[in-house]
Amino acid sequence: MSELAAEAEKLDAIDELARVRSQFVLDGVVYLDGNSLGALPVGVPGRVEDVVRRQWGELRIRSWDESGWWTAPERIGDRIAPLVGAAAGQIVVGDSTSVNVFKALVAAVRMAGEGRDEIVVDATTFPTDGYIAESAARMTGCTLRPVAPAEVPGALGERTAAVLLNHVDYRTGRLHDLPALTAAVHAAGAVVVWDLCHSAGALPVGLDEHGVDLAVGCTYKYLNGGPGSPAYLYVRRELQGRFDSPLPGWNSHVEPFGMRSEYEPAAGALRGRVGTPDILSMLALEAALDVWDGDGEGEGVSIGAVRAKSLALTDFFLECVGAYVPSGHVESVTPAAHAERGSQVALRCEGAGDVMKRLIERGVVGDFRHPDVLRFGFTPLYVGFGDVERAARVLGASLEEQ
Repeated sequence: MSELAAEAEKLDAIDELARVRSQFVLDGVVYLDGNSLGALPVGVPGRVEDVVRRQWGELRIRSWDESGWWTAPERIGDRIAPLVGAAAGQIVVGDSTSVNVFKALVAAVRMAGEGRDEIVVDATTFPTDGYIAESAARMTGCTLRPVAPAEVPGALGERTAAVLLNHVDYRTGRLHDLPALTAAVHAAGAVVVWDLCHSAGALPVGLDEHGVDLAVGCTYKYLNGGPGSPAYLYVRRELQGRFDSPLPGWNSHVEPFGMRSEYEPAAGALRGRVGTPDILSMLALEAALDVWDGDGEGEGVSIGAVRAKSLALTDFFLECVGAYVPSGHVESVTPAAHAERGSQVALRCEGAGDVMKRLIERGVVGDFRHPDVLRFGFTPLYVGFGDVERAARVLGASLEEQ
């Protein structure tokens, strides 16, 4: 056994989150793509079967009341809230991340008020966020200004209405300074919208603590809600009365079954709802969130413990890569500083697409981002240090064969 393999064994033996691994459906593969799709929690299949066979199959329409379908968007939102540092009553679950970005960004412009006609968007953002921002700018008569996150404070001014930022860069894994950037946006009198897709469930966010206005995120990455599981929308409590959604559906009406022709929004986070909730995927997500409550024998999982392990895993991976990968074959584009790192490591290398194919064939699953980036996502709930050592060792062997 190599020194690094022995070290991995010792680290796994003292890992306080190792107990959570048994709550996921895993096999012999090293799965480092949880930043794209989280692994299946063991409790989900049985819960979904109950939803389909009993709640839908037997109770049918009665389940909107008797099975709690109608209140699911807010109930599940309250379960996500502690994972992103929010009090209850500020998150509603439903729709896709893209739809929620649209709702949040247009509402942000409307809240900003007269005389503010510019939207600042993260220039390195995931493409969809950029597409939505461009459309929102056209619809609201605003100018769109793409700016690198580090340059945002200097780009803000009296015309700035809203700022859309990613907490973690999806390509590089760089963690942006949410507290400082939020403060800078507020100092300019603008409204900030954060995309938490690559941070929620992997590291502390602190939405309430840092006064974030609006936030959105998906649930199929580090929250393990399943493919296409619904996204969520956070609206800070103090802003809920001013939140003017561009998609005023019947589900967000103060009297949804009144079937009135005039729209009157409901109070609170319910304003973020639009149409009928996607119940099957939503309740699968609710079951997936049970892993954060513990296994019935131990205590629940804290986001602080998850963050600590995430940093330890990524540190160890970089150490193993340095030992196993031939010099000059890869370059990490993920920041070394803990304060600037999310829960993934991105390595630039020649022929990255083919390299990732070989890794997957050998039981190490990450993903590839054009043109030359290998991405490895570390979900601390089920990834161990032995997985990390094996992944780096297989990577090194694959690159030696080039």
